[in-house]
Amino acid sequence: MSNIGIRPSTVADGDIVLRIWRDAVDATHDFLASEDRDAIEQELRDFLPGAPLLLAVDAGDRALGFMLMDDAHMEALFIDPGSRGKGVGRTLVQHALAQHGTISTDVNEQNAQAVGFYEHLGFVPTGRSERDGQGRPYPLIHLRSVP
Repeated sequence: MSNIGIRPSTVADGDIVLRIWRDAVDATHDFLASEDRDAIEQELRDFLPGAPLLLAVDAGDRALGFMLMDDAHMEALFIDPGSRGKGVGRTLVQHALAQHGTISTDVNEQNAQAVGFYEHLGFVPTGRSERDGQGRPYPLIHLRSVP
């Protein structure tokens, strides 16, 4: 997909980023218990609209995916399932790398597609946690980009 732009999100983007998150999780996170997925979505309903997200958009400003950075740590990267495999995630990661030189992220160990995506981009594992950031039983792999 050519002509992928990146812009900061606004509160008006809240519904679309929540939809992207929901659709992406439903497509890739089949390991999540339904009650955990619902609890996470409820937390994100309050958080995502005001979060300092970077949106990947097409030429018509349609949101294709989003990323959340905390300094040089990527807290989140979610791509609309209809836009996967078209360079959207790569564009967002390259944008972060251009800003920070090297970045880190955590990925659910059970999300083999995401693990493969980051490995394909040259990220290497630096550690592992048995639980996610909220203490749920979903192991995380800690990754860092290699310059």
